Amino acid sequence: MVASGLLIAEVNVKTMCELGSGGVSLVSMVRRTLGNTGVQVACWSYIFIHYALLVAYVARSSDILTTFTGIPFQRTIGAVNGVLVFGIIASFTALVVVASGDLHWEALLKANFEAAPQSIPIIALSFVYQNVVPVLCTNLEGDLSKVRSAIVFGTAIPLALFLVWDGVILGTITTLGTEADKIADPLQLLRSTNGIVGPIVDIFSLLAIATSYIGFVLGLVDFLADLLKLPSGPNRPLPYLLTLVPPLILSLLDPEIFFKALDFAGTYGVLVLFGLLPAAMSWSDRYSESTQTPNLPPLVPGGKITISLVFGGAALVILSEIVENFAHT
Repeated sequence: MVASGLLIAEVNVKTMCELGSGGVSLVSMVRRTLGNTGVQVACWSYIFIHYALLVAYVARSSDILTTFTGIPFQRTIGAVNGVLVFGIIASFTALVVVASGDLHWEALLKANFEAAPQSIPIIALSFVYQNVVPVLCTNLEGDLSKVRSAIVFGTAIPLALFLVWDGVILGTITTLGTEADKIADPLQLLRSTNGIVGPIVDIFSLLAIATSYIGFVLGLVDFLADLLKLPSGPNRPLPYLLTLVPPLILSLLDPEIFFKALDFAGTYGVLVLFGLLPAAMSWSDRYSESTQTPNLPPLVPGGKITISLVFGGAALVILSEIVENFAHT
């Protein structure tokens, strides 16, 4: 995921230099390097990610619909989101402190490497930040050294938090497993281990889903309004209806769709938009004879081998998921 972000940053800075623009979007980068076909793939992947995640969030906590979708002004939403983020930090800290009191360190030595590949789509989804790389490049004025440092260290912070969280889960719950095709919910199991943990888990889950839900709703509303040339604004409900109604229907049809939606979003959305496309764009930018790009040092070393590994790794996970889905059907 770090390599993917660096490849996007590299293409972004070259696009900024070529177009003479202080800020360019992901669509502009794809159009310059891969043409209209690449733009269509990027747009559909973007829509798929947002709808899949909204389905997961609605299925997880339907109360968020009535709490946040009625707020018409983005300034108000931004303030609410800031409060929610503060709540996430506080509840996460409290949850780690309380839950780690019953930590079984020997449980952290256990491993199931056969199950590890199944986690790749969720890991990719958890570390999605590539959509803000163009903004990062603009704010840092295309300074490649600063961009590289921001991406590497910026990704290391959530990585540390995820490792702490996984350590608490795996060290506290020693009986994680699945029965038949049903996936065990670690939050439910953690809630049942300690009476104090339960309310903190509920608060943390609600705040985490709420912040993500708000961001993805706003992003998809603006994208659909621009794509379909729809009038948008507080008194123009059509973009909101197109954003909110389909996920609500799907979540009602299958209340257990949460894990499936996350898996699909990570596999067919994130790994396409932020796995295949960055590698393809970088390959075209570096090695295509038809493009004349500025001579800038690459942010990702390794040349064609590294780019091939990024593209091949993403493609392998996608193909594996397709084969597995067909096998189950």
